[in-house]
Amino acid sequence: MSGSRNYDTVAFDVRDNATMLFFASTTTEGDIDDYILLMRTVEDDFDSSTYIEINERQFGGHDLIRAAELMGNMLTLHLHEPAAELDGVSEIVLTWADTPENGASIEAGAFRVLGDTMTGARA
Repeated sequence: MSGSRNYDTVAFDVRDNATMLFFASTTTEGDIDDYILLMRTVEDDFDSSTYIEINERQFGGHDLIRAAELMGNMLTLHLHEPAAELDGVSEIVLTWADTPENGASIEAGAFRVLGDTMTGARA
């Protein structure tokens, strides 16, 4: 089972020990209505871990995402196990507005955040 989500804004950011790809649906006033944050952390004493946060609910770990595929303005995350936090979905399909700014964020961040889980990509 898959869960599909559509966003108008994509942003990429790098912090001290994390890289983040942020997808948001915004209102006409510019407020965030719905979001998903993909974050990859790297600690000195630990392997990297990937976290997903959806509207303030976080889940994740180093075995969360089995594979990720990027095709145009669609990113499919195949999970190792169905996510109870998301009503048992085994894949998450993200789409976003096809803008130059969103394209630049995806180009800069998809491989850095998703790392070796990327199995296929086509721009």
